[in-house]
Amino acid sequence: MKGAEFLKAIWNGKIIAESDDTVVVESNHYFPAASVKMEYLKKSGNKYTCHWKGVCDYYDVAVDGEVCQDCSWMYPEPTKPAQSIKGRFAFWQGVKIVSS
Repeated sequence: MKGAEFLKAIWNGKIIAESDDTVVVESNHYFPAASVKMEYLKKSGNKYTCHWKGVCDYYDVAVDGEVCQDCSWMYPEPTKPAQSIKGRFAFWQGVKIVSS
């Protein structure tokens, strides 16, 4: 399901991502990769396998010397039912998703 409003992902006072083109799956907003400020993300090396979405890669979010471990994830090759989130980033664990 596509989100209809302009949203921002914010952590430690910095905008990590912003877009009006999010996809909502299981109450998580998935931001397009082009909307994510990748200078704040670093692949953590951790992975997770979802029974219906496939395998995701976790990313640490780092701002001003502080790190939120595994606070973002992305499915590079999701299963067929989850193709709408391919290459998109979602956030949690303190990263706030706010409407602007």
